[in-house]
Amino acid sequence: MTDATHALPPSPRPQPIRLAVIGAGPVGLALALLAARRWPQALVTVFDARPADKDVSGDPRTLALSLGSIQLLQQLQVWPAEHAQAITEVHVSQAPPTMDLGGVQPEVLIRAADEGVPQLGAVLRYGQVVAPLQAAWAATCAAHPERYHLRFGTPVKGLKDVLGGVEVDADVAETFDLAVVAEGGVFAEQARKAVTHDYQQTAWVGTVTLQPPQQGVGASPGSAFERFTRQGPVALLPLPPGPHTLPGQRQASLVWCVPTGDDPVAELNDNQRIAVLQSLIPPQAGTLKAITPLKQFALGLNAERSLVSGRTVRIGNAAQTLHPVAGQGLNLGLRDAYALVQALRQSSDLDSALRRVAWSRNPDRWSMIAATDFLARSFTWRWPGLAAARGLGLAALQALPPVKSALARQMMFGRR
Repeated sequence: MTDATHALPPSPRPQPIRLAVIGAGPVGLALALLAARRWPQALVTVFDARPADKDVSGDPRTLALSLGSIQLLQQLQVWPAEHAQAITEVHVSQAPPTMDLGGVQPEVLIRAADEGVPQLGAVLRYGQVVAPLQAAWAATCAAHPERYHLRFGTPVKGLKDVLGGVEVDADVAETFDLAVVAEGGVFAEQARKAVTHDYQQTAWVGTVTLQPPQQGVGASPGSAFERFTRQGPVALLPLPPGPHTLPGQRQASLVWCVPTGDDPVAELNDNQRIAVLQSLIPPQAGTLKAITPLKQFALGLNAERSLVSGRTVRIGNAAQTLHPVAGQGLNLGLRDAYALVQALRQSSDLDSALRRVAWSRNPDRWSMIAATDFLARSFTWRWPGLAAARGLGLAALQALPPVKSALARQMMFGRR
């Protein structure tokens, strides 16, 4: 008897899926590389407005990456370990005055060693993240020009839903099965999304030089600090030594958040800024020696209710722009990209995969949005006892190691 299987026609090969990625920043490029390596049906085109010959490697903006983000970039073989400063401990505290907690300090200390990991995250410059991602994608395009494309100097002017896909207007209108917008920008430049709030706060950012303590908290080159003050949070993120860093000194990236309407930083000179900042940061951070000219950015929440709208997906800052109080914006975007590719590669139905992405990303997205929004708004409230309650919360978190560990895991890997 003839084997019935021999009579069956060959299974059709999966149809290629045309994917447009708008934005060649870290989230967009990571998505493109993930799609190329893990989703064989994808034909991927990356669009970006910047010129092809623009060198991004020197972009000095500072990024904080969680351990989960580091592991993703390592898997893609684009992690620039030589440029990164590992974060091995995070010290969160509240500036005085605060309530008397019976000698217990209003602070939390999270150490990588206590969590059984080599590092909690890392800090490096924007250009040092984007340059290897861009080089890897350019090499992928060169190796497979029939499947992958990189279109610099090609701004996308609009997206329009069409039957079975999305029309991408980039000088010439092209139809793709799916478009992913990964081009976010900063809060002040964005069109307002479904969920928005202007915190009326300004972030002053730059680099400071510190003389760290010889021992104890802060002695590690990987020490990061966040200080809650009455005006807003102040964060110091460790940087690798620069070419002019003196022996025994360190550099740190500064994010100093203050009220926009009553800005105490704008009119100060550098020496005055050092003096004020020294009074705000915890003693464990060390002594400030120098500060670079600071740049300012308006802060706000701007989020889509869902990542998915038809055949258009928004990820990273295009989906949610957060207050920097938790330093999680880029990490959330990379998790968006990973979840999207995982869902697409595991499903033969594009629309059902997109619905699954929209649903599955909600817990991680909204828990982070809610937490950062609550903290950011709390600095604008003037309720009696609010600072005391915040300090008590920090002390309680330090006294509950399992809860502290759960928080650390969420910061490293997101809500799973």
